[in-house]
Amino acid sequence: MSNPWIVIAITVGLIASSAFFVAVEFALISAKRHRLEDAAPNSRSARAALRSASELTVLLAGSQLGITVCTLALGAITKPAVHHWLTPAFSNWGMPLWIADVSGFVLALIIVTFLHLVVGEMAPKSWAIAHPEKSATLLAIPMRGFMWITRPLLQSLNSMANWLLVKVGVNPVDHVGSGQDPDALRHLVEHSTNVGALDAGYSAQLSGALDMQTLTVRDLLPSNKAPTSVTTSATMNHVRSVSKQSGHLRILVRDNGVPLGIVHVRDTLLQPDHTRAEDIMRPAFTLASDTPVHLALASMRESRNHLAVVTDERTTVGIITLSDVLSRLFPRSEPAI
Repeated sequence: MSNPWIVIAITVGLIASSAFFVAVEFALISAKRHRLEDAAPNSRSARAALRSASELTVLLAGSQLGITVCTLALGAITKPAVHHWLTPAFSNWGMPLWIADVSGFVLALIIVTFLHLVVGEMAPKSWAIAHPEKSATLLAIPMRGFMWITRPLLQSLNSMANWLLVKVGVNPVDHVGSGQDPDALRHLVEHSTNVGALDAGYSAQLSGALDMQTLTVRDLLPSNKAPTSVTTSATMNHVRSVSKQSGHLRILVRDNGVPLGIVHVRDTLLQPDHTRAEDIMRPAFTLASDTPVHLALASMRESRNHLAVVTDERTTVGIITLSDVLSRLFPRSEPAI
């Protein structure tokens, strides 16, 4: 190709295409999925980015295919053209033809490699990492179009790559895991506390929140402490007396040791003294003993229950209150002596 303007135009197009594929690759890996989900209702590009993120291996195959094609095209078109331009110039400077030819080849290789590496790869990579969600949404629709055209080829290449991974004992995945697991976060909290970057009080609260992923309501049950309760025949005076002695506003109502409901001392204030507890009690909110604490907290908040009866295969093993859960999440720090 002897026309330099055509070569320059093709070179610019190939480098721009390579930059596009590199930016798409790093943008989808770096972008936070929850931010794309937040923008998806009002953005077609964000929805396209989410679809690409859900089939990340196919997208990466498309990016790698595009980068490889651009690299080969630069080597087949731009490098020979630059070599062809430089060799006569070196020869006119008095160099022997073979030295001019070698010098032109080496310099053409350096020029093309520099343009492709810096302009076509490193610059777009840095931009995509610096603005992941913006670059992901900006480039999503054109990339979806490229994937639609080349999907049969991409799926074939991806299937072959996954087959090789399975043969060496690796389980292929189609998306990047987001966030950190509780163990990694717990280690980060402990390290930050040890080096003085995190206050001990905040450390205890964060550790308590992380423990909620593994704790069950059985772990919150007070040891050797019977719940405050009254019988179904207890009068309002008796309920208020028990509440005053225990300091609890919600009193468990039992019948032969079986929890039947809950009486709030507030409900006794407008009732005649001879009213029985069973007449005003509310149904008891129950939780299985193996219920995770975070699910128990969500259930208690949704149902607006501050007290729950904990059962184990129809056997009552204790009660927990909302304050039990919150005190585990926000433990009281010991005063400094």
